[in-house]
Amino acid sequence: MKGILAIILGGLFLGLTNVAADNQPVVLTAERAVNETSAQQPTIKVFKYTNRSGVPSFSDQAPSGTHYEVIHYRSTCYACNVNSSVDWTNTPLQLNAFRDTINAAAGKYDVDPALVRAVIHAESAFKPGAKSKMGALGLMQLMPATAKEMGVVDRLSPDENIHGGVRYLAQMLQRNSGNITLATAAYNAGPGAVKRHNGVPPYEETRTYVKRVKILHDRYKKALAKT
Repeated sequence: MKGILAIILGGLFLGLTNVAADNQPVVLTAERAVNETSAQQPTIKVFKYTNRSGVPSFSDQAPSGTHYEVIHYRSTCYACNVNSSVDWTNTPLQLNAFRDTINAAAGKYDVDPALVRAVIHAESAFKPGAKSKMGALGLMQLMPATAKEMGVVDRLSPDENIHGGVRYLAQMLQRNSGNITLATAAYNAGPGAVKRHNGVPPYEETRTYVKRVKILHDRYKKALAKT
């Protein structure tokens, strides 16, 4: 969400857990969010605001100079559901999908292609039209602000989405000295959360996501080595 994230994203981000029973977003004012107890750990936090054109917008970073609301919600990335029945050690891999684009982006930003495939698998199950409730789009589930920062115009374009997502993933790797666990945690929960907790944030979905990405990464490395 990425990682978001990625922005996710991805996916992915900061905040305090306060999610309705039906998994719908819970809207808090910025002031109330500050006063929430630390025991209510976040799943995902996104900032909602109105841009200069009057259009409602979402970001994984607090906008400056404008009123905003903090929205907490459960991530909807493919690997984020802690109750998923998918057998991650045996689920079929996607070894050829978007091969040229993945290899080109991985080479350009010096990221392991197996890790790129693992993140795409975790984020969207290789569905280029995947969309989260909060508007993360595409194979690597890019939020609007992250996509803009990464130079992505059309998030539903597999080529643009992958290049933007891999660029963002590369930044998370660089920030965390190449530590894949921390980088994927940052892709899901946001770099600020990783920095604040000095490691993988204590969010159940982020920890689940990181474990599943590792399983997929190991499997993709072994499988790609045979091709």
